[in-house]
Amino acid sequence: MEVLLLKTPQGSFVPLDEEQADACRRFKVGSTIRAEVASMRNSKFHRKFFAMLDIGFDAWEPPEAEHRGLPVQKNRNRFRKDCIIAAGFYDAVANINGDVRAEAQSIKFSRMEQEDFEKLYSAVANVLLQKVLTNYTRQDLDDVVAQIVGFV
Repeated sequence: MEVLLLKTPQGSFVPLDEEQADACRRFKVGSTIRAEVASMRNSKFHRKFFAMLDIGFDAWEPPEAEHRGLPVQKNRNRFRKDCIIAAGFYDAVANINGDVRAEAQSIKFSRMEQEDFEKLYSAVANVLLQKVLTNYTRQDLDDVVAQIVGFV
């Protein structure tokens, strides 16, 4: 299990957010826990990326369609992966049938350095502006993201 922690001025570590706090609740008070500790990339910038994706996802409407008799659903995780792939951050992989497809690169803190994540952010912003938020300028998008992140 991976848990993201924030170091306090007092020198202790606390869960980064409510989701991380939920993960930590499974440990009893006074328990000894083994952990591998590493400095992470900018978590505020990570949240900014997801705020930008949320703006795009909320504005995006997939076409009405069916697949094998089931209605096609709007899916946030698929949207994120598709934006990452469209931004050029993917690996070519083969499935069991030998078909090759693009697989979005992982954006986990431990898998992508800050510099690469900043490039991804900019490329995904361009994808959203070209494919979803066509009435926005880059400045419009940056302003809305800043408003959302400011309230978090």
